[in-house]
Amino acid sequence: MTNSDYEPTIVLIGSYLVALVMDVDRIPVIGETVIARNFREAFGGKGSDMAVQAARLGAPVTFVGCVGDDDFGRAFIKLMQDEGVNTDLLQSRPELATGAGFIIKGGGKNIITIDIGANQLFSPNHVSKALPHMTPDSVVLIQLEIPLETALHAAKLGHQQGSTVIFNPAPAQDMRQQDLSAIDIFTPNETEARVCLGLDPTDPIDETELARQLLALGCRTVVMTLGERGSLIVTPDEVIEVPPFEFDNVVDSNGAGDSFNASLATGLLEGKSLPEAARFANAVAGLCCTRWDTVPSYHTRAEVESFIQQHA
Repeated sequence: MTNSDYEPTIVLIGSYLVALVMDVDRIPVIGETVIARNFREAFGGKGSDMAVQAARLGAPVTFVGCVGDDDFGRAFIKLMQDEGVNTDLLQSRPELATGAGFIIKGGGKNIITIDIGANQLFSPNHVSKALPHMTPDSVVLIQLEIPLETALHAAKLGHQQGSTVIFNPAPAQDMRQQDLSAIDIFTPNETEARVCLGLDPTDPIDETELARQLLALGCRTVVMTLGERGSLIVTPDEVIEVPPFEFDNVVDSNGAGDSFNASLATGLLEGKSLPEAARFANAVAGLCCTRWDTVPSYHTRAEVESFIQQHA
């Protein structure tokens, strides 16, 4: 089959990690032990989160990645199938266990550690199998719980095929020695932007200047998420502040960045302008903060449209 035989889709170059979660009254400081509650197992991983959110918004999604040949991996494959995500390019590998993350939540904040497990087996050769899905009308959505070499290879292939390439540099790493010229839209939050530039995460540098320094690495546009302040679009020619929606019942920010990226990709796939897609993504990401955890917090298209109409 050729590229023309495939419908436009979000090609999700992504990760899956089972999330092992517990709640606390407050996040512990270094060396402190606190009593937790509600230990639970949940679906996690940035690629997984983005796939579910995009699918619930009505976007066609093709997931490309690796899980372990174990119960956690099989549960994830079933989740993708239940959500209507194409799993033809999702590998089940026996060499390593499915990735896992440990999450502590409290006071609307969270701390997370991850072992990417089978995600580290995700190779550039496997990404190449997704080439027919990378059409000029498709969006290639990438994040960094997979090997950097694989992520950048996916960006290069997507760019060569004329797809819109969105690259979410999370978990963040220093990108100053990398060629980002295949990336159309680079989507860090403020902390991730600083890490990508080799700066201290608390460096007081202005967000617009951060974005301009990222543009100097080769990407064409930076869309920076600013939490409750909305998002910021920076190109070589303009700076656009995209206002947030207001939410009174924020309980859990975990997964909001993944929700934003999936929603941005969905909006662009549907032909929205970048500011329109970012505004839409602000709404979807904000809504997810009104429910606990990641996958259970992701709203459907009908829920999102109803909220936007009420708050236009």
